[in-house]
Amino acid sequence: MRSLAVIVTLFVASLIVGCGLLPEDKDETAGWSANKLYAEAKEALNESSYAKAIKYFEKLESRYPYGRYAQQAQIDIAYAYWKDQEPASAIAACDRFIKLHPNHPNVDYVYYLRGLINFNENLGIMGAISNQDMTERDPKGARESFDAFRELVTRFPESKYTPDAILRMKYLVNALASLELHVARYYMKRGAYLAAANRAQYTVTNYPGAPATEEALFIMVKAYDALALNDLRDDAERVMRKNFPNSEYYVRGLERKEPWWKLW
Repeated sequence: MRSLAVIVTLFVASLIVGCGLLPEDKDETAGWSANKLYAEAKEALNESSYAKAIKYFEKLESRYPYGRYAQQAQIDIAYAYWKDQEPASAIAACDRFIKLHPNHPNVDYVYYLRGLINFNENLGIMGAISNQDMTERDPKGARESFDAFRELVTRFPESKYTPDAILRMKYLVNALASLELHVARYYMKRGAYLAAANRAQYTVTNYPGAPATEEALFIMVKAYDALALNDLRDDAERVMRKNFPNSEYYVRGLERKEPWWKLW
């Protein structure tokens, strides 16, 4: 038994010695200057080698944390994560940069990028390619995208990214309104008239001016009528006829000829 223990001990010792003799992985970036690291990272980024670019940006920031290249690397790594289909890491990188450098000359771009990340992640809200029931979707990302664009527009009205952010905000308002409307229509079909009326009213109140407002008002009229809430029905109809006197819903009702996701 004692001899077996000796053999095991010698075997483990030989493994340890053997591991020490193995050549270490060589770091190809050893000795690179901040300028070279950044140049190589940008080249990898331009060639769509996003994982490689991220690795170089991380090395640059860890080795040269106080230079101008490190700050730019923090921005570029957020973009690289986004392009590498890692939106959570990209948003975290954006948040980190905004927290560390709230007055940086390029912080407006980081707000814009943060909005873009969530915007592209949630295009499915209006996507014709998806068959998922809209009542199963979570609008959280779209709202976060809207908030990021709104902060950009509010804080940096003269930014070159602001005009595009405003257009995307309008799209998101329409998208979110259509989402609420879809849910209201879902309730109407199932006879849940009070829930339908509440959802339609939420659409009218929170997304004024969105294309969905017209149908939302009509749903309120029909839902209140089904509930025999005549005063509320008459109020909704009065508002609708004032704002949409020639509405097609007076003729065709809630039957739709176009896909629900078509906003225009």
